[in-house]
Amino acid sequence: MRNLNCNPVMKACAVLLLWAATAVVLSAQTFNTLHSFDGTDGANSYAGLLQGADGNLYGTTFAGGSEDLGSIFRITPGRAFTSVHSFAAANGSNPFGSLIQGSDGSLYGTASEDGANGVGTFFKIALNGTLTTLHSFDNTDGATPYAGLVQGLDGNFYGTTQSGGAGGYGTVFEITSGGTLTTLHSFNGRDGDSPSAALVLASNGKFYGTTQSGGAHNLGTVFQIAPGGRLITLHSFGGTDGSHPSAGLVQGADGGLYGTAGDGGANNVGAVFEIASTGAFSTLYSFCSLSGCADGQHPIGTLVQAADGNFYGTTTRGGANGDGSVFEFSLNGGLTVLHSFMGPDGEQPYAGLFQDTNGTFYGATNLGGANNAGTVFSLSVGLGPFVTTLPGFGKVGAKVGILGTDLTGATTITFNGTAATFKVVSSSLIETKVPSGATTGTVQVSTSGGMLASNVPFRVLN
Repeated sequence: MRNLNCNPVMKACAVLLLWAATAVVLSAQTFNTLHSFDGTDGANSYAGLLQGADGNLYGTTFAGGSEDLGSIFRITPGRAFTSVHSFAAANGSNPFGSLIQGSDGSLYGTASEDGANGVGTFFKIALNGTLTTLHSFDNTDGATPYAGLVQGLDGNFYGTTQSGGAGGYGTVFEITSGGTLTTLHSFNGRDGDSPSAALVLASNGKFYGTTQSGGAHNLGTVFQIAPGGRLITLHSFGGTDGSHPSAGLVQGADGGLYGTAGDGGANNVGAVFEIASTGAFSTLYSFCSLSGCADGQHPIGTLVQAADGNFYGTTTRGGANGDGSVFEFSLNGGLTVLHSFMGPDGEQPYAGLFQDTNGTFYGATNLGGANNAGTVFSLSVGLGPFVTTLPGFGKVGAKVGILGTDLTGATTITFNGTAATFKVVSSSLIETKVPSGATTGTVQVSTSGGMLASNVPFRVLN
């Protein structure tokens, strides 16, 4: 079993400590360690979690499993843990990115190594654990896909590879659910190098992402790419504004794109930033380096915006005990530390948080726990339940799944105020169609327990 103490994506794994703004340490949170990996069931999780249509959480580990090549696991709301799949070299190995649930109900992901050509695969896995390798990368179309995927408006999946492509600097690709791949862009260093994070599909229909290196100062970039493949470098990091971003971006409710840089900032241990689709850039917060600071250092995971409008994330180092932290970032109130890891409850959370529709955050750590192979954890901060749609877009008449908790007693569903017919499949899933007259906006579900609203607007396509 491999315990990786350094992010395998980072080209320069610098771990040094620094500060810039005041952080508040808050301890009144409910934190639980749900599972400690032991190697046989997985080890060293670098990916965030996903809520499946069955209401369970799914994730990946980079190592461990029966072949020590990584695993896919499931954990129920009642904490029951199951190792769903152990990777073998033939179907890929060492998955680094998060899974995504496609509109067909299957889970899709990437393995960063092995497969037919030794440089990674694209796969799908049914909720019952049946895995199918759909594509093996071959260097010319990309290699070492560390990032998870995003599903586009056309139903295809979009992602990045950390290396390979025409110049060896990594690629952006489009791939169908059947495994037909199109390379949309090969990086050349000047426009970025080593993308390792998932893309985000913004409300303007374009994708946005980051590269760890390359750009004007070789410290990483933020880029925009159209579905057809035209790439624009929006920002080159210079150090004081952040550097080496390993995390993806998230579009906030205000339309801005928010992210973290693993290094750089005022103290060279990471920063939170905002960038507009036009490229206007602002460093919002620089993490601390002083021994008395407990806000965390080196944020690697993607932020998540919760229903309260605040952003939540993790740092791989720092915090009160040096083992990483969970934080809340408010555009108005700065940064608040919610939890500092201390080894037995986890260490080095590389992945960002995932917010379940029950309102609770879930995540995984690379190390720590009972066996020092990483953990799965939950953190409740008192936020209420909501619903989410699968997919988050569609034309009138398109089938849509609504994920949530305690949905059995649903009485009405509306798309931005327009009523829809529906079928309750289970307590965690409702099937519906986009009703005639629907417009882009919030999906609401009336239940016996009250009204549940979608966490992001549903986009109605023409």
